[in-house]
Amino acid sequence: MILMNDQFITRGEAHIDIEDRGYQFGDGIYEVVRVYDGKPFRFDDHLIRFERSAKELSLSLPLSSEEIKLKITQLIEMNNLQNGIVYFQTTRGVATRNHAFPTDSTSVLTAYTKEMNRPYEKLQKGIKIVTIEDIRWLRCDIKSLNLLGNIMAKQYAVDHQAYEAVQIRDNIVTEGSSSNFFIVKDGKILTHPANNFILKGITRLVIEKIADKIGIPFVEKEFNLKQVYQADEAFVSSTTMEIMPINQINDKTITNSPGSITKALQEEFEKLIKLN
Repeated sequence: MILMNDQFITRGEAHIDIEDRGYQFGDGIYEVVRVYDGKPFRFDDHLIRFERSAKELSLSLPLSSEEIKLKITQLIEMNNLQNGIVYFQTTRGVATRNHAFPTDSTSVLTAYTKEMNRPYEKLQKGIKIVTIEDIRWLRCDIKSLNLLGNIMAKQYAVDHQAYEAVQIRDNIVTEGSSSNFFIVKDGKILTHPANNFILKGITRLVIEKIADKIGIPFVEKEFNLKQVYQADEAFVSSTTMEIMPINQINDKTITNSPGSITKALQEEFEKLIKLN
């Protein structure tokens, strides 16, 4: 079953109008929520960000956050999803093709679930990343459907036998193609400030809270690739990757991966999953 506005339907019953603005313009927003043991993780944080993205794009949601939460929780139960993700999005709806916002369209909400195992092996051994120029627009803080820049970066990683691509704008490291990026130096966690150049990830928020709990300084500060190469540890985070250690950056191997701070974060994250 999938959710379309406030109705549960089968995939076979679902359709997208040819003039839906999400289809033609990428005019919409989305969220991906992790589900552990049948329960959505940090659902309220995702909904807060969903509302913010909608507001930044002057996009009306067809249901309130409370209604969306209820419907998606029901969808998870109906599909008996134990471990995986729920994806949901809202587009500005169907209207005659015109770049300006339509005055007569009704926004469309869709959601579906997908089984997905946790990446246990990679969480223990780490991943390879490559760096690439950040060519995206200047509102990366909005979780919009416009992801072509991210897709091109991810494909660059695939083409170079890497798991993720970390982007660099004007010599400053910003974030991954679908993750936030962190380094550890002298016992401190450093990551790009949460401004318009990055998406403020939900797992990033969790990491900040964990760091505060266990007494590790969490510093929002710009840094360049040279500083990355000089770091003691490095990791990325996302809803699906969780807290993922990095064992290679371009041609540089990180022998201490995962490092002690990355492991400490992972251990506390595991506790939160069990308490969810």
